[in-house]
Amino acid sequence: MIRPIRTSPPAELPVSLEEFKAQAVIDFADDDALAGILLDAAVAHLDGYTGVLGRCLVSQDWAQGYCDWADRLQLPFPDVSSVTVSYRDENGADQTVDEDLFEIVDGARGAHVVFRDEFSGPSLDDDREFPITVYFTAGYGAKDKVPGALRVAIMMLAAHWYAVREAGSGVAVSTVPLGFDALIAPYRRVGV
Repeated sequence: MIRPIRTSPPAELPVSLEEFKAQAVIDFADDDALAGILLDAAVAHLDGYTGVLGRCLVSQDWAQGYCDWADRLQLPFPDVSSVTVSYRDENGADQTVDEDLFEIVDGARGAHVVFRDEFSGPSLDDDREFPITVYFTAGYGAKDKVPGALRVAIMMLAAHWYAVREAGSGVAVSTVPLGFDALIAPYRRVGV
């Protein structure tokens, strides 16, 4: 298994610029570019493969490669809504596994593609390091489906960065806003 690749970003952010500006009490347009950058950074801090939550917020598409068949293929995220399993066969032709031959099962460390007993892993192209690719959509859905606590945490973090713009060693600069960790804790995936 290799690191997943995002093939399609979310259609929208979990928090709009207008929502963030209202929360941060920014009632002018002069700082819209800066506010947008800070909002993007706060979302990136939580979202996707490199985010601290270990999950996707607004639905987005990913691809994950595998080198061989197994009874189950672990995906890096929970909240997976759709999956396509494709592979390069021994003749070098691209093939797709019938969706009736597997199911998506949520696990403690992410979703799994679990193959049914009728599935017999076909021969693979031995010239490719990762001949199996799972394309999947992960996330809560649209932005209004993202839990409110996570949306508030994003706005809190971006507002904190807006208010404290310099790097340094002071307490106000080096800490996240009070309550941020408590808001995200129930949604953070922890390996078992």
